Amino acid sequence: MGSIQFRDLQRQYKYIKDKIDEKVFNVIESSNFISGPEVKELEYTLASYVGVKNCITCANGTDAITIALMAYGIGKGDAVFVPDFTFFSSGECPATIGATPIFVDVLPSTYNIDPVFLQKAVEKVISEGQLKPRAVVAVDLFGQPFDVSSIRAICDKYDLLLLEDAAQGFGGSYTDSAGTTYMACSLGDIATTSFFPAKPLGCYGDGGAIFTNDDKIALLCQSIAVHGKNTQDLENPDAKYNNIRLGMNSRLDTIQAAIIQAKFQVFKDEELDKVNHVAKKYTKLLSDIDGLKLPVVKMGMSSAWAQYTIQLPIGANRFEIRKKLKRDGIPTNIYYMKPMHLQKAFEGTRSSQANCPTTEELCETVLCLPIHPYLEDSEIKMICDKLKATLQ
Repeated sequence: MGSIQFRDLQRQYKYIKDKIDEKVFNVIESSNFISGPEVKELEYTLASYVGVKNCITCANGTDAITIALMAYGIGKGDAVFVPDFTFFSSGECPATIGATPIFVDVLPSTYNIDPVFLQKAVEKVISEGQLKPRAVVAVDLFGQPFDVSSIRAICDKYDLLLLEDAAQGFGGSYTDSAGTTYMACSLGDIATTSFFPAKPLGCYGDGGAIFTNDDKIALLCQSIAVHGKNTQDLENPDAKYNNIRLGMNSRLDTIQAAIIQAKFQVFKDEELDKVNHVAKKYTKLLSDIDGLKLPVVKMGMSSAWAQYTIQLPIGANRFEIRKKLKRDGIPTNIYYMKPMHLQKAFEGTRSSQANCPTTEELCETVLCLPIHPYLEDSEIKMICDKLKATLQ
């Protein structure tokens, strides 16, 4: 048993080293580093897997959200509803393009946006009359899709864009009441993901993607991602100098596309099953600890397990627990330590006005344990034994 890593990319690389090395070598040999054929091949592969018509890759998951919002013309005067318990990008992106993020509390069981609090937040914005409700950023936090049916109903009722932020959810799925299964990244009007190395499907740098069934929106996203060029004039070799709107420089480079392609098959065929085995093992071994709350996967959902996040018993000293576990060679993380509405970046703005008691409690009690497809049963048992010892 080697040293335990929070997300062990070295073990993964050793397992699929030949495939990755071959793909990277081919790109270097061709010297087609920007917009090489591997990029389009990857977009087709991912769109087919997710079950949507269009995948548009870009430089990172943050850009993906921004581009998606820009494609729908969201900006100044618009309210975008975002879970209060999430990574900063989910709220940063609407704010960066002039919209106002309205932070909404989350469910204590799944950590995803709470439909009851969302409805109240929408109605409050309407009653205030200062902002126009435009969109919901529904995050698949820690790997599990959001409450699709409930959030979709609210979006339909108030004519809101449903943007699925699947930065942590790629590979997860949702099965509806009729028994039809839909993959993460197909659950909204538009969806985004991240290929940051520690994500369920990661590259060796930054990367992201946007998914949509709307061909016109797909063309807009393609244009925005490459300096607003005219994507309908691609046969013209000078098309990249014909800029018809303001955009950004946000391309997935060819080497990163090749790495994701090399990883994808083992991710789909092996890693999702393996990481679910790890999560089930954790849950079985930790279920007898009084006061410890374990992550819950709702019926009809499957998780990609970007994180295994527990809630420590009331009164437990999280700092001391982390210190003891670190001393035993067990890395942990805290996602997240501060609610979005209390971030200094939103201080003094409408975004800072939020009623999110669950989020505030979670930020004081959550602890994320190591999880990845290559974690061995003996390591899981050791982590659980050490955690139990720290809680005695």
